[in-house]
Order: sequence, then C-alpha cells, then structure tokens
Amino acid sequence: MLKATLRSFLAHKGRLLLSALAIILSMAFVAGSLIFSDTVTRTFDRLFHSTSADVTVEPKQDLKSRVPTGAAETVPASLAARVAKVDGVASSHADVSVQNITVVDSRNKSVGPTTGAPTIASDWYLTDRSPVKLTSGHAPQGGGEALLDADTADKKHVKIGDTLTVLAQPGTFRVRVVGIATFTTTNPGAALVFLDPKTAAAQLLGSPDKATSIQANAAKGVSDAQLKSRVAAVVDTAAYDVKTADEQAKSAASDLGGFLDVIKYVMLGFAGIAVLVGIFLIVNTFSMLIAQRTRELGLLRALGADRRQVRRSVLTEALLLGLVGSTLGLAAGIGLAAGLIKLMSVFGMNLKTTEMVVGWGTPVAAYVVGVGVTFVAAYLPARRAAAVSPMAALADAEIAGIGKPLRTRAIVGSVVGALGAVALVGCATATKTASSASLLGLGVVLTLIATVIAGPLLVRPVIRVLGGAFPALFGSIGRMSQRNALRNPRRTGATAAALMVGLALVGGMSVASASMSKSFDQQIDKTLGADFIVQNTNFVPFNKEVTDKVRATPGVGLVVRQRFAPVAVRLPDGKRIETTAAGYDDKVDDVAHVTYAAGNTAAALAGGSIGMDVKFARKHGVRLGSTIPVEFPAGLRTELKVGALTDQDQAEGFGMQGGLFFGIATVEKYVPGGQDSALYVNKASGTSADQLRRNLEHTLKPYPQVQARDQADYKKLVHDQIAVLLYLVYALLGLAIIIAVLGVVNTLALSVVERTREIGLLRAIGLARRQLRRMIRLESVVIAVFGAVLGLALGLVWGVCTQQVLALQGMKALAIPWTTIVAVVIGSAVVGIVAALLPALRASRMNVLAAIAHE
Repeated sequence: MLKATLRSFLAHKGRLLLSALAIILSMAFVAGSLIFSDTVTRTFDRLFHSTSADVTVEPKQDLKSRVPTGAAETVPASLAARVAKVDGVASSHADVSVQNITVVDSRNKSVGPTTGAPTIASDWYLTDRSPVKLTSGHAPQGGGEALLDADTADKKHVKIGDTLTVLAQPGTFRVRVVGIATFTTTNPGAALVFLDPKTAAAQLLGSPDKATSIQANAAKGVSDAQLKSRVAAVVDTAAYDVKTADEQAKSAASDLGGFLDVIKYVMLGFAGIAVLVGIFLIVNTFSMLIAQRTRELGLLRALGADRRQVRRSVLTEALLLGLVGSTLGLAAGIGLAAGLIKLMSVFGMNLKTTEMVVGWGTPVAAYVVGVGVTFVAAYLPARRAAAVSPMAALADAEIAGIGKPLRTRAIVGSVVGALGAVALVGCATATKTASSASLLGLGVVLTLIATVIAGPLLVRPVIRVLGGAFPALFGSIGRMSQRNALRNPRRTGATAAALMVGLALVGGMSVASASMSKSFDQQIDKTLGADFIVQNTNFVPFNKEVTDKVRATPGVGLVVRQRFAPVAVRLPDGKRIETTAAGYDDKVDDVAHVTYAAGNTAAALAGGSIGMDVKFARKHGVRLGSTIPVEFPAGLRTELKVGALTDQDQAEGFGMQGGLFFGIATVEKYVPGGQDSALYVNKASGTSADQLRRNLEHTLKPYPQVQARDQADYKKLVHDQIAVLLYLVYALLGLAIIIAVLGVVNTLALSVVERTREIGLLRAIGLARRQLRRMIRLESVVIAVFGAVLGLALGLVWGVCTQQVLALQGMKALAIPWTTIVAVVIGSAVVGIVAALLPALRASRMNVLAAIAHE
C-alpha cells in the first residue's frame, strides 16, 4: 500500500502542483509575517537597548493621548546637576529631544520623511551610546548651526552650507548645516536635526532652563537597578518617571509595537484568506482525483485492501502534499521577509537581511498549519475513497457520487444559515456597539459556513439563470457548457466557493466603506460651517506663528482655533475614562453647526465649564450643571461644570470618547505650550472664496506642512483615508482571486482528463477545436460568475449589517457601491476566461483516436 501510495502521488504531480501552490502561498505569508516582525522587533530591541542611558528621568505620563497636542513635556534642566551628585552616577546630562517640529529647505520644501516617521530635533551630545557619529563637517556651535543625518541629507539633497528653517513650538528660526551625522545603528526612518545643547533648549523648548529628560550613566560596579533606586530617592517620583535602560527600551518598543502589530496582522490576514481559499482547492482536487480513481481504488479493494488502508493511503498523499507545500512555503516566506526588509529601506527604515531572525516558532507554525490544513481538507475525500466497493472496479462509470442526494447538506446548511441569520438580525437590532460587533462576527462566520455547505444546492437554479442565454447565443456549444457546469453540483460549488470568499469580503467592505464615506459627507455638510480649514497634512499641530500669519492674511474675517488636550474624567457612576477633549475659541457657532440638547456654546466655553455629548452624559449619569473632576497631564486637576450637552449624532473621532470640549483658555491653562491643531476660517465680506484660497496659499507657502482646505477638499481627505482600508481589502481580493484561479484551472484540468473519452467522441462527430475551447471557456465563466453572485450577495448582507454597527457610532448613512459590484461581476467573467485558457488549449490538442480509446 505504501508503494502504491507513493506511485500514485508521483503519478499525479501536475494535478497536485496547483493544490501545492495554494499551500505555498498560504505558508509564505504565515512564515514571512512572523520572520519579518521578529526581525524588526529584535533589531529595534537592540537599538533601544544600545542607545538608552543606564537611568532616564522623564515627566510622568499619567495620560497618553492618541491625538497630538503639540506640547512638549519637560523637566527642569537643573535636575541634571542634582542627579550628578547621586552616589554611583558617572555622568549626567539634560537631554533635549522633540518631535513637534517641521524643517524646510531654502525652497520651502520639507526635509522630513513622507512615510509617517517623525522629524526629531535634539541637542548634540555625543556618547559611546549615540546612534550617530559625525562623519563630515564639525559639531554645531552657537545658535545658527546644525547637523543633519546623512540619510535625510542624501534624500533631500541637502549639503553642508545650506540653510534650513526650523518651525518649532516657541517660534521659527534658521540654521546653517555645518556637518553630517551618519547612523551607526538601524535608521528607524526619522529625520534627525542636531543643535548646540543651549540653543536646543532655548529654541525648541522656549527656555534654556528646560529639558525633555535627564540621562544618567552608572559608575563601574553599579547596576542599573541600584542606580535607579538611588536616583528615585532624590527626585519627586510623583512628578517624574525613573526608568532603567531595559525599562526605557521596553517603553520605546511598546510604542513601536502597535505599528509592527498592524503589519503582522495584515500579513496574517493575507495568510488566513489564502488558507481558507486553499482548503476549498485541496478538497476539490482530492475529491476529483478520488472520483477519477474509483476503478483503481476498487481494484485495490478487490485485491484485499481494507477501508482503513485505502483511507490511510489518501491521507498519506495529503501529508506528503502538505510537507512539500509547507517546506516550499517556508522557503518562499524567507524570501518574502527579505523582500519586505528591502522594501522598508524605501521608507527609510534600513534593516539588514543578514540579521534576519527565523525563530523556532516560524517553521513550527508553517508545518503545523500547512500539514494540518491539507490533512483536514483531504479527510472527507479520504472517507469517500474508503467507501468505494470492490465491485466498482468492474463498473464502466468512473465518477462516483454525482447523483448522490444533497439532503444532508440541505439540512445542515439550513440550520447553520438560520443561526447565522439570527445573529445578523441581532446585530442589526442591538443597541450597544460591542454586542452588535460580536453578533456581526458570529453571523459572518455562520453564514459563510452555511453558504459553503449549501452551495451545491444553489448550483442548478442559479446556473440555469446565469447560463440561460448560452443556448441562444452559442447554440449547442452554449447548452453543453451549461450542462457541464450542472452535471456535478458538489464540484461546481466547491470550485466557486474559493472565489466566493474573497468577493464576499470585498462586497461587505465596499458597502461599509461607501457608507462611511457618505456618513462623513453628511456630517461635514451638517456640522462644518467654515469656508476653509487650515490643518497640518498629517494632523500634527502647528506653531503659533502659523495662526498669527493666517489671521493677518488679507480677506480673512474670522479665525477660530482648535486645540486638543488629553484628559481623564471621574463620572457620577464611579468610572474614570481617559479620552481627549477639544478646546475652541469663542464664535465657534459661526464656523460650525452645533445642535444642543441642553445649554449653549457660550455656557460650554465659559471659564470653569465643559460640554459633552448627551448620550455619553446619560450613560454615566451626568446632567446639565453637574460638576465633574477632570485630570490633565503633569498631575494638574480641576473641577468643571457641565454647561452644555450636544446632540450631534456623529461619529466619535479616534480617542475622542464623550465629545468633551471647553474654551481654549482652559486648554492653555492646563496644557501650557500646546499648539493649534486646526483653524476654522471664514472670509471677510467682499472677499470671494477663490480669492481667499489664493491669499491663504500665499500665506502658507513658507509652511509646506500646512494646507487650507474647503469642504470639498476635506471630504476628499476623508475619502482617501477610508480608501486605504479598501485598498487593503482589494489586495486580499487579489490574493483570493489568484488562488481561486488556480482552483478553477485545477477543476477544469481534472475535468478535461475525466472527460477525455467524451471529448474524443465529440471531436469524432464533428466538434471543432475552436468550439471545444469555447465550450470549456463558457463553463469556466459560468462557474466564476456563480461564485461572484454568491459572494456579492453574501457580502451585501454583511455590508448592510456592518453599517448597522457603524450607525451606533453615528455613521448612519447606507450606501451601496453598485459600480464596484458590476465591475466585480464583469471581472469574475474575465477571471473565468483566463482560468480556462490552459485547460481549453490542452483539451483541443487531444488526439481524437487516443481520447476515444482512453480508459
């Protein structure tokens, strides 16, 4: 039996190759994502450990806002002298490092990265742990000199002697590049500007008496933990955090961890889709191979092989396929990880492929998933193989089980589908976001399973409709292609299921994204009353100088500032909620349309007052006039009176739970040094919108990071951000389509082999090569369109239910992207044609007599 199994496996190399491709793709993404994330994590761990001081003293961060405020948290520079006197401190330094800056060249072009990495300005203080070294020029001396990192200088064509303008929180100043510093460690992608230490504190923090942290290194024989405890004894630990090098490295790594997790989970999402679609391909391949080998298996049974041996033989083939596919997938994953590491250099993150990390968990995951999935997918076909009787060897028909009733599938599919429908209905009627989202996830899984199980039941009615015009358009060729697709509903259903999964995902996300875009459009139309919004390109706050210049721009009538502040509120129900509040100038009613359930803008913006969303207030027992404790950064606390409750019925921004807002004077008092995040600008009487736009663009020319947008521009910005998510889904679709095409090719190729004698007879009675190719192409098209119809129908239901979840967050508009749906159906027909090219060509080249004589 083992010899027979190995010979059978080697005899079907071509047929199994396409199934192996599905495993290889899946395992490549699994292995590649794990290797890449492990490599980046290890690289940055080394970077953070090698560059962190033995002990760091920095401002305590009780509140971490997801929305940048522009304020730099500081410590007194004099603290360095106190730390230097601690027993065991070899050296102490008041460090200055900020990210709330923009640096532009002489042409007013930003020299910062365009990939989202920060631009960092620091004081030049070289130690054996510095991540850079001076490679040309000299160190900065005095207020007008600076160093630039070599990577940024090369990319932005900056050389020694050039003048740069630094837009910092205290104000704008110019520096001349006097030297270039080269990274000695991994370049994280940031742009680095180094200033003289005294200049850095004065120009970046507004005072030479301030620093962002105190760095202390231990004397020989003193451990980091010992030094930390000694330093903590002389500083106010209620105001400052004292961290060892390990703790500082872990903190920096955790900040980077979110970015790495996004990459990792996106890639694992690709792997998951590939695995899911690959399962259908493997099941279909083994099912067809077993159907074609009915006589062979029957002969084995007639020669004495029992059911267990036959089943074990098929599963052994699956294990061999899984091992081969996983091994090749692991190798492809290493190549994929190397490609990603190279790709990161385009974004400025210079990783080394020689430092690639292949942990023990990566090959284990690849083999467990690859072999496990293949084994599970082949189990049902193996059971079917074991059920072949010895008498089947004497039967002329080689295909078993075509006419077998689908009663069991109907019952199971109906039950699972009903449970899924109940979950989706519960999702649509739920009043809490968490429960609604949970029911949506459950409903999606159950309805997907139900559709896969019951898919063969839908083959005959749906394909009769989809292929109904074939006889009229293509005559007898069209009729045969339609009947070929109908002859084995199980096979057609399994082949179409691979395409269905990807298209269901795309359909659902397309509806969700279109609904989000429409909802934001409606909210912008409903709430935004300003002629223009002045904002940073990446929503980072800008300095006061920009605000002053905008106010002085000809044609500007009214300017209302917006600032953000991280806060924590203690509510009457006992809960403490950390969120971000917004501060506004007076006359915000002239630039925004605010609907109030109680109170008004003046009451909310008054000193000592706060406004909040009415639903949030009701949930936590807050009423108009209630006084609530509010915590700000640096341990500042106050109590604010609820002066207004808004009823905007709009989506809460990222990290903006509760819709809290107050006067900008409150922000300035409790978050000193903050910067404006947006300016809402109205034109003066007698000034046209086009004229004001030109004036604002002229004013903002020295500030390339800041743009003036009208409502149409703002809508486009929101649409572009939502589109990023949609592009990711389309990428998943592309992967699913690749594997689905392999599945259709595999099915048609095996079908052609299975129908060799039939094709020979058709050719013998006059069917031309071109007609044969057309018949197979039409069969492929109708199967692909069937999968698309099922997928899009399922996706539309998912999308509508997803919109119901979004509605609980204020995004109540429903939009169906019919153009996308029609394009997907047409694209599916094209996929069907492409998938049929090779099988059709192979069928048309068969020798007629050899085909008729085929057994």
